[in-house]
Amino acid sequence: MPSDDDRRRGSPYLRTGRPERCGKVQRLKKIFCFFAILFLTGMATPPLWALQTEFSGGPVTIEADSIAYDGDQDTFHALGKVLITFSGGYLKADYVTLNRGTNEAFAEGNVLLRSDQDVLEGERVFFDIVAKTGWVDDGKMFIARNHFYIRGERIEKKGEATYRLENATVTTCDGENPDWRLAGCELDLTIDGYGTLKHGRFLVRDIPLLYVPYLIFPAKTTRQTGLLFPRFSYSRDKNGLDVEMPFYWAISGSADATFYQRYMEKRGFKEGVELRYFPSEESFGAFYGDFINDRRRVTETVGDMSRDWQEDRNRWSYYLNHETTFTPGFSIRSDIRRVSDRWYFRDFSSFNYYLDHTSQSPEERFRRVSFLGDQSLGSLDSTVRLVKDWSLYNLTALARYTDDFSSADNDATLQKYPEVILTGFRRPLFGTPLQIEFSAGYDHYYRQEGQKGHLWEMNPTLYLPVNLGPYVQVTPQAGFRGSVWERSDSVPDGDDKYGNREVFQLGATLSTEINGVFAVGGGTVEKIRHGIKPELTYTYIPDPSQDRAPDFLERVHGQHGLTYALTNTLLARVKGKDGKVSYREMLRFKLAQTYDIREARREMTSPARDNRPFGDVDLELDLAPLPYFSLSARNRYNVNSGDWIKNNYDLTLSDDRGDSASAGYRYTRDTLEEINLSLKAVLTSSLDATYLLRRNQLDRRTVESTYGLRYRKQCWNVELNVSDREDDRTVMAVFSLYGIGKGGAW
Repeated sequence: MPSDDDRRRGSPYLRTGRPERCGKVQRLKKIFCFFAILFLTGMATPPLWALQTEFSGGPVTIEADSIAYDGDQDTFHALGKVLITFSGGYLKADYVTLNRGTNEAFAEGNVLLRSDQDVLEGERVFFDIVAKTGWVDDGKMFIARNHFYIRGERIEKKGEATYRLENATVTTCDGENPDWRLAGCELDLTIDGYGTLKHGRFLVRDIPLLYVPYLIFPAKTTRQTGLLFPRFSYSRDKNGLDVEMPFYWAISGSADATFYQRYMEKRGFKEGVELRYFPSEESFGAFYGDFINDRRRVTETVGDMSRDWQEDRNRWSYYLNHETTFTPGFSIRSDIRRVSDRWYFRDFSSFNYYLDHTSQSPEERFRRVSFLGDQSLGSLDSTVRLVKDWSLYNLTALARYTDDFSSADNDATLQKYPEVILTGFRRPLFGTPLQIEFSAGYDHYYRQEGQKGHLWEMNPTLYLPVNLGPYVQVTPQAGFRGSVWERSDSVPDGDDKYGNREVFQLGATLSTEINGVFAVGGGTVEKIRHGIKPELTYTYIPDPSQDRAPDFLERVHGQHGLTYALTNTLLARVKGKDGKVSYREMLRFKLAQTYDIREARREMTSPARDNRPFGDVDLELDLAPLPYFSLSARNRYNVNSGDWIKNNYDLTLSDDRGDSASAGYRYTRDTLEEINLSLKAVLTSSLDATYLLRRNQLDRRTVESTYGLRYRKQCWNVELNVSDREDDRTVMAVFSLYGIGKGGAW
């Protein structure tokens, strides 16, 4: 057995047969051990020698046809089918010397080195096992994070993610004959950064198409300082040639910035900057701002608005999204969005920062623009919100500023700042069967033209849930809404500067739910649960006195009616190919209508108009019987006139190949009728065709029509899009090299 001194010295031990001590011994003794073990075990083929030893970076295992150890140099010599396994990888070769003191390995003959997911091959390799640096002659390398294939007369790994190559080529294409390559005399490459190529050539197959004396290209899985790939486009009517060259600055580990330099042939230079910061897990934010001295001359009328711009105009926008969580449940968030004029999103609707960063997902911290920044935007809100949550209460302080794009100016737009609301969540009242919820708030309304002032409100509501047997529940409720207001504008004679309003509400809800589970026994759908939920709601609100109230007080209309609702659902229990169980709502259909008791009792003043107590019927449908099919409908029908008030449909179809079709129809009587269509057809394994249509049926005009083709290969693709809009035509060809970037031209 090894002594304690042997363990302290880290002496290796042979692991074939019985372990024998082979520390600082002569080669003759090793040979004797070898033949003794061979004789005792009766092996007929040469054995594989294996040993395990400790390096500063962790344990290392060496396997080979023969292993020798030089105690003076603390070096192992392995010959024949060498396999050295270390933390995070392994090394294969015909011959390897491994110095335990310096953690260095030198390998020759059919060398293959794997470090994490990266692979290096060559005839002669020098490698530091701990630092994971080294070099290879006549080598090739695969870097998994970027899917880069690299060849060079010499490849030097200078750091964890830094490489230098001589007479090198780089590509992201699989195979021995890649579709494209970048080649050059010298290549410096930083993973998650950039590559620089001297005397570079871009080759398609083996044909050189482009020579550049010095080329910088992205090699990133995350962003680092440097130029981003430019964007090129052409707009026939609005912008002309449109080129944007972004530059990214990694300021620190918790902050970065992107500078957008954009040239528009018909407008001038537009300068933009995005600053992102993340000082802690509890605080983050993004600021964006741009400015242009717009030299385009425009005379047009859209709806009730018109403009006649015959000189240069300074135009700008800015956006701030910031959130800080002070303690769990106590946070502040700002969403400030401002633009210089009401035409901003109409002029820059084909491409802008806001369209590129739109996301409703709270997980995407730096893509939280919650509005669609195009010509359809009617108004823009800026808010700052301070929130404090308790288990039963919520306190919110809010400031809101609104830009109304439908009016000539913003002087008459009602602003709200501050607004303070205290909400008490529904809970039992003093241990009784009664339940209470309430809200109380203060609002300050302001505008330059029109009525403005202060508003205080209180709104408590009591509930008494009662179970009528095991299946039926009835919940009576009673509420009160009290409002006190004060005007701060110049009050004309005869108007009230102060006032109040009381609104009482009584009601009850009767509901039940019937469901049944049916075993289907299918390969995918095992069971289906069918649920039927009928509801009946009674509401009574007497007409409040509010004739002399200011216009910033929201009007409340008296009600006396019954509302019924019937909801049908089908919920499927689905078993996946991996055996995991999930649930999918295959059907949800809701029908609702209100019966107006006051209208039914109203005395007819004219024989030409009958009582019409039945209100509009609301229909909601969500249908998804298959993973590749979904239909959504939101409709409203007037039973008295026999007309549809609203019709909204969304249909989506797809298949395993990648083909898809979505169609949307929007209709509001006398106001809106539009069709939206999006199609994608997979023509071959490499070629897709797309079509997009947006049509205003009310005015019988096409808002947008776009045709596109996309040809894709394993390591590149090219897209061609032709778009016709109401006020412009654009043609875009985009060529993308996977792992490198993309560019476009018209």
